[in-house]
Amino acid sequence: MVARGKRRLLASVDLSLYRGEAVVILGPNGVGKSTLLHVLAGLLPRAGGKVRVDGRLAAALQTPALAHRSVLANLYTAMGWWGVPAAQRPSRARAALGSLHIAHLAGRAADTLSGGEARRVHLARALALRSDVLLLDEPFAGLDPPTRAELLGVASVALRDPDRATMVVVHDRAEAWALADRLVVLLDGRVAAEGPPQDVLDHPESIEVAEFLGFTGWLREEDGMLRCVRPSQVALDLSGPFRGTVAARVHEEDGVLCEVVLPNGQVQVRCENPGPPIGEHVSLRIEPGVRFEPRN
Repeated sequence: MVARGKRRLLASVDLSLYRGEAVVILGPNGVGKSTLLHVLAGLLPRAGGKVRVDGRLAAALQTPALAHRSVLANLYTAMGWWGVPAAQRPSRARAALGSLHIAHLAGRAADTLSGGEARRVHLARALALRSDVLLLDEPFAGLDPPTRAELLGVASVALRDPDRATMVVVHDRAEAWALADRLVVLLDGRVAAEGPPQDVLDHPESIEVAEFLGFTGWLREEDGMLRCVRPSQVALDLSGPFRGTVAARVHEEDGVLCEVVLPNGQVQVRCENPGPPIGEHVSLRIEPGVRFEPRN
């Protein structure tokens, strides 16, 4: 448990990390994700509970914080602090930089790097330590979409190591799906769901988890249960059994996201441009989704 004054930040978090596995901690801002990482890294005190580490642990926090030296010197300095023999540092540095496709940056001054390059060097510095446990806090924060997508693809390979347990904190679902062998959803300082990413998505444990994972639509069924659905589970269909009225539209890169109000609920559906206008009556086909007892 972790508390700040009378406010409890984390409670009832029982979590194990295993070698060869990438665990992603996913949750909205302010639920305790970074706090959990800081506690595991020994940077924040606990109000209760235990942390046990089998081997050596390294952490890379959100800000790259590179020294005003060359990229190679940044890696060498970190390895020196870690106790890596000088003779091993060149090969480790080459391997870490190469795994993130930035070997060509070795001689560059850190203060001349772009944001995406600095992020890669930050990760390479942590990888070069070859720790038993690696903790990463929002490693893609602040990057523009193309840079983020490129780094995410590279990191999804580089972060997997059969000899290391890796935990990554993110708040973006796309990042979680790209990186996670096991997904942990943190809500209100508690583990709300845990398992393989697709299992967590297909079978959310609560309405709160479902909503966070993108189940933005709901239908109240005849037996009183709530059926929750994602936009991808809803489609315009002239012969569909559900009828509703378009209440709102949001233009997206590849089409339009429409909110449709039905007699027993509301759903979102993605349509090709131009999509139906507000006020138009539409027919829908809706996949089963997931069912929950209604909230009190």
